Amino acid sequence: MRYETIKVTEANRVATVTLARPDVRNAFNETTIAELTTAFEWLDAHEGVRAIVLAAEGTAFCAGADLNWMKKMAGYSDDENRADARKLARMLEAIHRCGKPVIARVHGDAYAGGVGLVAAADIAIAADGVKFCLSEARLGLIPATIAPYVVRAMGERAARRYFTTAEVFDSARAASLGFIHDAVPADALDETVAKLAATLVANGPDAVRACKRLVADVAGRALDATLIDQTADWIARTRAGAEAREGIAAFLEKRTPSWRE
Repeated sequence: MRYETIKVTEANRVATVTLARPDVRNAFNETTIAELTTAFEWLDAHEGVRAIVLAAEGTAFCAGADLNWMKKMAGYSDDENRADARKLARMLEAIHRCGKPVIARVHGDAYAGGVGLVAAADIAIAADGVKFCLSEARLGLIPATIAPYVVRAMGERAARRYFTTAEVFDSARAASLGFIHDAVPADALDETVAKLAATLVANGPDAVRACKRLVADVAGRALDATLIDQTADWIARTRAGAEAREGIAAFLEKRTPSWRE
Protein backbone atom coordinates (compact mmCIF):
# COMPACT_ATOMS: atom_id res chain seq x y z
CA MET A 1 0.00 0.00 0.00
CA ARG A 2 1.38 3.43 -0.98
CA TYR A 3 1.08 6.54 1.16
CA GLU A 4 1.97 10.21 0.65
CA THR A 5 2.34 11.50 4.21
CA ILE A 6 3.17 8.43 6.30
CA LYS A 7 5.39 5.37 6.01
CA VAL A 8 4.49 1.85 7.15
CA THR A 9 7.15 -0.81 7.67
CA GLU A 10 7.14 -4.26 9.27
CA ALA A 11 9.83 -6.33 10.99
CA ASN A 12 9.67 -9.14 13.54
CA ARG A 13 5.87 -8.90 13.75
CA VAL A 14 6.06 -5.22 14.69
CA ALA A 15 4.69 -2.56 12.34
CA THR A 16 5.99 0.99 12.49
CA VAL A 17 3.74 3.80 11.28
CA THR A 18 5.85 6.92 10.76
CA LEU A 19 4.56 10.44 10.25
CA ALA A 20 6.56 11.69 7.25
CA ARG A 21 5.99 15.43 6.87
CA PRO A 22 9.08 16.74 8.67
CA ASP A 23 9.05 20.01 6.71
CA VAL A 24 5.84 21.01 8.55
CA ARG A 25 6.77 19.34 11.85
CA ASN A 26 4.53 16.40 10.90
CA ALA A 27 1.39 18.52 11.10
CA PHE A 28 -1.53 16.54 9.73
CA ASN A 29 -3.93 17.47 6.97
CA GLU A 30 -6.85 15.63 5.41
CA THR A 31 -4.49 13.27 3.57
CA THR A 32 -2.61 12.33 6.73
CA ILE A 33 -5.86 11.74 8.58
CA ALA A 34 -7.16 9.44 5.85
CA GLU A 35 -3.87 7.57 5.59
CA LEU A 36 -3.50 7.02 9.33
CA THR A 37 -7.08 5.74 9.51
CA THR A 38 -6.50 3.34 6.62
CA ALA A 39 -3.16 2.14 7.98
CA PHE A 40 -4.42 1.37 11.48
CA GLU A 41 -7.58 -0.33 10.25
CA TRP A 42 -5.49 -2.45 7.88
CA LEU A 43 -2.91 -3.33 10.55
CA ASP A 44 -5.69 -4.28 12.96
CA ALA A 45 -6.72 -7.01 10.52
CA HIS A 46 -3.15 -8.05 9.61
CA GLU A 47 -2.48 -11.39 11.32
CA GLY A 48 1.28 -11.08 10.89
CA VAL A 49 1.47 -7.93 13.03
CA ARG A 50 1.38 -8.21 16.83
CA ALA A 51 2.33 -4.66 17.88
CA ILE A 52 2.46 -1.20 16.30
CA VAL A 53 4.86 1.67 16.91
CA LEU A 54 3.68 5.19 16.06
CA ALA A 55 6.73 7.31 15.27
CA ALA A 56 7.71 10.41 13.31
CA GLU A 57 10.49 11.82 11.15
CA GLY A 58 12.36 15.09 11.71
CA THR A 59 12.77 17.09 14.89
CA ALA A 60 9.12 17.13 16.02
CA PHE A 61 6.67 14.33 16.72
CA CYS A 62 3.58 16.22 15.56
CA ALA A 63 2.61 19.89 15.57
CA GLY A 64 -1.11 19.17 15.32
CA ALA A 65 -3.19 20.42 12.42
CA ASP A 66 -1.55 21.85 9.31
CA LEU A 67 -2.06 25.63 9.11
CA ASN A 68 -3.01 25.54 5.43
CA TRP A 69 -5.62 22.90 6.18
CA MET A 70 -6.94 25.03 9.05
CA LYS A 71 -7.21 28.06 6.76
CA LYS A 72 -9.21 26.00 4.30
CA MET A 73 -11.51 24.77 7.06
CA ALA A 74 -12.34 28.37 7.99
CA GLY A 75 -14.30 28.61 4.75
CA TYR A 76 -16.21 25.37 5.24
CA SER A 77 -19.94 25.24 5.87
CA ASP A 78 -21.22 23.83 9.16
CA ASP A 79 -21.92 20.47 7.53
CA GLU A 80 -18.48 20.37 5.92
CA ASN A 81 -16.84 21.24 9.23
CA ARG A 82 -18.71 18.46 11.02
CA ALA A 83 -17.81 15.92 8.34
CA ASP A 84 -14.16 16.95 8.51
CA ALA A 85 -14.11 16.77 12.32
CA ARG A 86 -15.66 13.30 12.22
CA LYS A 87 -12.81 12.11 9.98
CA LEU A 88 -10.32 13.29 12.60
CA ALA A 89 -12.35 11.59 15.32
CA ARG A 90 -12.43 8.36 13.32
CA MET A 91 -8.63 8.46 12.92
CA LEU A 92 -8.11 8.74 16.67
CA GLU A 93 -10.63 5.97 17.25
CA ALA A 94 -8.83 3.72 14.74
CA ILE A 95 -5.62 4.11 16.74
CA HIS A 96 -7.23 3.74 20.15
CA ARG A 97 -9.51 0.81 19.31
CA CYS A 98 -6.94 -1.09 17.25
CA GLY A 99 -6.75 -4.64 18.58
CA LYS A 100 -2.96 -4.54 18.40
CA PRO A 101 -1.16 -2.63 21.18
CA VAL A 102 0.15 0.74 19.98
CA ILE A 103 3.32 2.33 21.34
CA ALA A 104 3.84 6.05 20.77
CA ARG A 105 7.56 6.74 20.26
CA VAL A 106 7.73 10.45 21.03
CA HIS A 107 11.17 11.72 20.09
CA GLY A 108 10.17 15.37 19.63
CA ASP A 109 7.59 17.96 20.60
CA ALA A 110 3.87 17.21 20.38
CA TYR A 111 1.34 20.03 20.19
CA ALA A 112 -2.46 20.11 19.97
CA GLY A 113 -3.62 17.16 17.86
CA GLY A 114 -0.17 15.64 18.25
CA VAL A 115 -0.92 15.30 21.96
CA GLY A 116 -4.08 13.46 20.94
CA LEU A 117 -2.07 10.95 18.92
CA VAL A 118 0.07 10.20 21.98
CA ALA A 119 -3.03 9.85 24.17
CA ALA A 120 -4.73 7.48 21.73
CA ALA A 121 -1.84 5.01 21.97
CA ASP A 122 -1.76 2.28 24.61
CA ILE A 123 1.80 2.96 25.71
CA ALA A 124 3.70 6.24 25.38
CA ILE A 125 7.46 6.64 25.74
CA ALA A 126 9.03 10.08 25.27
CA ALA A 127 12.56 11.39 25.15
CA ASP A 128 13.77 13.63 27.95
CA GLY A 129 13.07 17.27 27.25
CA VAL A 130 10.20 16.71 24.83
CA LYS A 131 7.57 19.46 25.08
CA PHE A 132 3.82 18.92 25.08
CA CYS A 133 1.18 21.61 24.65
CA LEU A 134 -2.60 21.59 24.29
CA SER A 135 -2.38 24.87 22.42
CA GLU A 136 -5.88 25.12 20.97
CA ALA A 137 -7.16 27.84 23.32
CA ARG A 138 -4.39 30.18 22.10
CA LEU A 139 -6.12 30.13 18.71
CA GLY A 140 -9.64 30.40 20.07
CA LEU A 141 -10.20 26.68 19.57
CA ILE A 142 -10.89 23.72 21.87
CA PRO A 143 -9.25 20.25 21.89
CA ALA A 144 -12.61 18.57 21.41
CA THR A 145 -11.93 15.47 19.29
CA ILE A 146 -8.79 14.57 21.25
CA ALA A 147 -10.40 15.24 24.65
CA PRO A 148 -11.77 11.71 25.28
CA TYR A 149 -8.26 10.30 24.96
CA VAL A 150 -6.30 13.08 26.64
CA VAL A 151 -8.60 13.26 29.68
CA ARG A 152 -8.36 9.50 30.13
CA ALA A 153 -4.58 9.65 29.82
CA MET A 154 -3.79 12.58 32.14
CA GLY A 155 -6.92 12.77 34.30
CA GLU A 156 -9.64 15.37 34.59
CA ARG A 157 -7.79 17.59 37.06
CA ALA A 158 -4.70 17.98 34.89
CA ALA A 159 -6.82 18.38 31.76
CA ARG A 160 -8.70 21.31 33.32
CA ARG A 161 -5.39 23.09 33.76
CA TYR A 162 -3.66 22.31 30.48
CA PHE A 163 -6.75 22.68 28.28
CA THR A 164 -7.48 26.16 29.62
CA THR A 165 -3.96 27.54 30.08
CA ALA A 166 -2.37 26.04 26.96
CA GLU A 167 0.83 25.84 28.99
CA VAL A 168 3.82 23.91 27.73
CA PHE A 169 4.85 20.95 29.91
CA ASP A 170 7.82 18.66 29.43
CA SER A 171 8.19 14.89 29.35
CA ALA A 172 9.13 14.72 33.03
CA ARG A 173 5.88 16.47 33.93
CA ALA A 174 3.95 14.31 31.46
CA ALA A 175 5.33 11.20 33.16
CA SER A 176 4.41 12.49 36.61
CA LEU A 177 0.83 13.00 35.40
CA GLY A 178 0.71 9.51 33.93
CA PHE A 179 0.18 10.97 30.46
CA ILE A 180 3.24 9.10 29.24
CA HIS A 181 4.60 5.96 30.83
CA ASP A 182 8.29 6.84 30.79
CA ALA A 183 10.65 9.67 29.90
CA VAL A 184 14.02 8.30 28.84
CA PRO A 185 17.27 9.75 27.48
CA ALA A 186 17.00 10.37 23.74
CA ASP A 187 19.72 7.83 22.98
CA ALA A 188 17.78 5.15 24.89
CA LEU A 189 14.42 5.78 23.23
CA ASP A 190 14.73 3.27 20.39
CA GLU A 191 16.03 0.51 22.65
CA THR A 192 13.25 1.13 25.17
CA VAL A 193 10.54 1.01 22.50
CA ALA A 194 12.07 -2.06 20.85
CA LYS A 195 12.13 -3.97 24.15
CA LEU A 196 8.50 -3.10 24.84
CA ALA A 197 7.47 -4.19 21.35
CA ALA A 198 9.35 -7.48 21.72
CA THR A 199 7.66 -8.08 25.07
CA LEU A 200 4.24 -7.55 23.51
CA VAL A 201 5.02 -9.86 20.59
CA ALA A 202 6.09 -12.61 23.00
CA ASN A 203 2.67 -12.69 24.67
CA GLY A 204 -0.37 -14.55 23.41
CA PRO A 205 -1.86 -12.39 20.62
CA ASP A 206 -5.46 -13.25 21.48
CA ALA A 207 -4.76 -12.51 25.15
CA VAL A 208 -3.20 -9.14 24.33
CA ARG A 209 -6.21 -8.15 22.24
CA ALA A 210 -8.53 -9.34 25.02
CA CYS A 211 -6.54 -7.38 27.61
CA LYS A 212 -7.16 -4.19 25.65
CA ARG A 213 -10.89 -4.92 25.60
CA LEU A 214 -10.80 -5.80 29.30
CA VAL A 215 -9.35 -2.44 30.29
CA ALA A 216 -11.87 -0.60 28.11
CA ASP A 217 -14.76 -2.60 29.57
CA VAL A 218 -13.72 -2.25 33.22
CA ALA A 219 -12.43 1.34 33.35
CA GLY A 220 -14.72 3.73 35.16
CA ARG A 221 -17.35 1.13 36.04
CA ALA A 222 -18.78 0.57 39.49
CA LEU A 223 -17.35 -2.42 41.34
CA ASP A 224 -20.68 -4.20 41.66
CA ALA A 225 -22.07 -7.71 41.30
CA THR A 226 -22.61 -7.28 37.56
CA LEU A 227 -18.98 -6.42 36.91
CA ILE A 228 -17.72 -9.17 39.20
CA ASP A 229 -19.87 -11.74 37.39
CA GLN A 230 -18.74 -10.48 34.00
CA THR A 231 -15.05 -10.73 34.88
CA ALA A 232 -15.58 -14.28 36.13
CA ASP A 233 -17.26 -15.16 32.83
CA TRP A 234 -14.41 -13.57 30.84
CA ILE A 235 -11.65 -15.55 32.55
CA ALA A 236 -13.71 -18.76 32.35
CA ARG A 237 -14.11 -18.36 28.58
CA THR A 238 -10.45 -17.45 28.17
CA ARG A 239 -9.24 -20.50 30.10
CA ALA A 240 -11.21 -22.74 27.78
CA GLY A 241 -9.69 -21.17 24.67
CA ALA A 242 -7.03 -22.79 22.49
CA GLU A 243 -4.43 -20.10 23.18
CA ALA A 244 -4.74 -20.41 26.96
CA ARG A 245 -4.56 -24.20 26.77
CA GLU A 246 -1.41 -23.95 24.67
CA GLY A 247 0.17 -21.36 26.96
CA ILE A 248 -0.46 -23.38 30.12
CA ALA A 249 0.74 -26.60 28.48
CA ALA A 250 3.92 -24.90 27.24
CA PHE A 251 4.62 -23.56 30.72
CA LEU A 252 4.14 -26.94 32.37
CA GLU A 253 6.18 -28.73 29.70
CA LYS A 254 8.92 -26.07 29.85
CA ARG A 255 8.74 -25.31 26.13
CA THR A 256 8.10 -22.30 23.93
CA PRO A 257 4.41 -21.65 23.15
CA SER A 258 3.43 -22.01 19.51
CA TRP A 259 2.75 -18.31 18.96
CA ARG A 260 6.44 -17.49 19.49
CA GLU A 261 7.61 -19.85 16.78
